[in-house]
Amino acid sequence: MHIRQLQLRDFRSWPELNLDLEPGVTVFVGRNGFGKTNIVEAIGYTAHLSSHRVSHDAPLVRAGATNARVSTIAVNQGRELNTHLLIKAHAANQAQLNRTRLSSPRELLGVVKTVLFAPEDLSLVRGEPAERRRYLDDIIATRTPRLAGVKADFDRVLKQRNALLKSATLALRRGYHNDEGASALSTLDIWDIQLAGFGSQVIAARKQLLVELSRHLEEAYTGLAPESRPARLSYRSTVDDTLRELVGDPTDELDPQIIEAAMLAELGKKRQREIERGMSLIGPHRDDLDLILGDQPAKGFASHGESWSFALALRLAEFALLRTDGTDPILILDDVFAELDRKRREQLVAIATDAEQILITAAVDGDLPANLEGVVHRHRITMKNTETGRFSELEVDEGDDGESQKT
Repeated sequence: MHIRQLQLRDFRSWPELNLDLEPGVTVFVGRNGFGKTNIVEAIGYTAHLSSHRVSHDAPLVRAGATNARVSTIAVNQGRELNTHLLIKAHAANQAQLNRTRLSSPRELLGVVKTVLFAPEDLSLVRGEPAERRRYLDDIIATRTPRLAGVKADFDRVLKQRNALLKSATLALRRGYHNDEGASALSTLDIWDIQLAGFGSQVIAARKQLLVELSRHLEEAYTGLAPESRPARLSYRSTVDDTLRELVGDPTDELDPQIIEAAMLAELGKKRQREIERGMSLIGPHRDDLDLILGDQPAKGFASHGESWSFALALRLAEFALLRTDGTDPILILDDVFAELDRKRREQLVAIATDAEQILITAAVDGDLPANLEGVVHRHRITMKNTETGRFSELEVDEGDDGESQKT
């Protein structure tokens, strides 16, 4: 898969951008703050409907504009797909595929596939569990877009259940012998059933993903850090103890129906504690992906170099897994070389350069590895000052024909 054309309007620092791209390696070079990352962020947003830099959409819309537009022409095994996203700061986004209006932007998931390496990836190892849960859920949504809807349904139910636990604490404590308490508890029973129904599918999908992902992770980490301890992954869930009590065969732990039964049982055990704390304590929103080096957790025990190798291995494993589905995802390396030593830069390039399309951003040419070859185009990003603000500009600094031009 590759992006043949990218068009932006009022996306971050770009009032307008019309860019033709080709398979192979493309490099965007520009000083920090000039807008190079905004280009690859737009492509990543088309793939995942979220940014790797911010948690909401408002910052994506250029100051003074009412919305932003991201349009791509993606080529997948010879077939062209035209995507169009209208991103609104304070309203629902809109999407089109091949000029047909979609009922939900989620219908675009899986059309464009990307794997993005960024400095923020170190938080996969050193950050909070939410970072690692998002890593898993993004891969699942790319491979099985239907499950992105399941996750959205789970998040909706979780929000409503938490609202009940917070707003009806006194009523819930009165129990079934009180009319108000019985009503609140009956409502909680309904939310429990829905939470377990959607949550069990999320947990099952994550566990199944780990089965497939683990081999690729181990191989990728060994390639990046052959002298280090072996790396492995383990999924830790709030229903693990109950699940083990219910199953005889470990493969049953992947069955959503069995996970749902375990989740309902665990919700029953923790109900009083949840009422006291006013929050949901059981479900995939409390789970974590354990990253293990040797016999120790990577978080807190891995060196800086080992942490970076683990983060890179997670992304390489993601790329290798998506590739097994029959299509090369677009590989995006966003300012990652500046964070790595020479050895890891060259190892990453050696592993990654057989991708169909690689998009790289760098602040200066010196950040690029010596073994980076086959660059199709090198674009230089500059910043223009106007009466209405500062805007990004792009020029083709070097190309196959050796000429320079500005867009």
